[in-house]
Amino acid sequence: MSHSTRRTHLAPGYILHHMPYRDTSRILEVLTREHGRLSLFARGVRGPKAKLAPLLQPFRLLLLSWSGRGDAPLLVGAEPGDAAGRPLPTSHLMACFYLNELVLKLTSRHDPHPVLFDSYHEALEDLRGGGALEPALRIFEKRLLEEVGYGLDLEAESRTGRRVSAEAYYRFRPAHGLVEASPDTPGALSGRSLMSLARERLASPAELEDARRLLRSALDHCLEGRELVTRAIARSVTRSVTRSMPRSTAHRASPPREPAHAPEVRK
Repeated sequence: MSHSTRRTHLAPGYILHHMPYRDTSRILEVLTREHGRLSLFARGVRGPKAKLAPLLQPFRLLLLSWSGRGDAPLLVGAEPGDAAGRPLPTSHLMACFYLNELVLKLTSRHDPHPVLFDSYHEALEDLRGGGALEPALRIFEKRLLEEVGYGLDLEAESRTGRRVSAEAYYRFRPAHGLVEASPDTPGALSGRSLMSLARERLASPAELEDARRLLRSALDHCLEGRELVTRAIARSVTRSVTRSMPRSTAHRASPPREPAHAPEVRK
């Protein structure tokens, strides 16, 4: 019995990662709005005569067409998904590769998440338009956790059910939630920061730092010990920069935000 070949036409999607295959082809890992994350086999897209090569880049909305039913259907076409706008600032590239790696590590193939796709698109467009980096990252992390089933209850204390108070402080316990704590407890989070994160209106340095620490703990719990390549690259580059600086200024060095090239993400 013969089976018809499944064809998908002009599905909105982003390339999260790509790997070379033989001489001229690639395996693309893509996030699509309606079909979730999937692998596509892109034949003949490497080399000077490859017409699609300039188009098949990360962080660009594409309309992808493919054919086949296997683990890696054949890419048969790609078009720009919107008018070419401003490129992402170079200083934000590492952060955007970090978003890609989170999606790769925390989603399953062929499991559609339209809300996550829209949040990813919104984060890129915000950064492309000059938006602040840290709020965009924290809001995406929060929404990603919600979409993959690990959403945070930022409105109530886990043991008593009492509503979070702006004047109180809390500790976050993975798999349990927020527990009220004293202000001098190591890792204590301001209730005001938690409320700002719940509203997705992070502004002050204290709110952003509390949100970063909380979401880092929640993501690490979900990753179950798996290392993020982008974090390792950032640490490595930071150490190199710090060693090259005069001793009097090395302690003030801040972590870089971008890699020299797309990191090789291995699952």
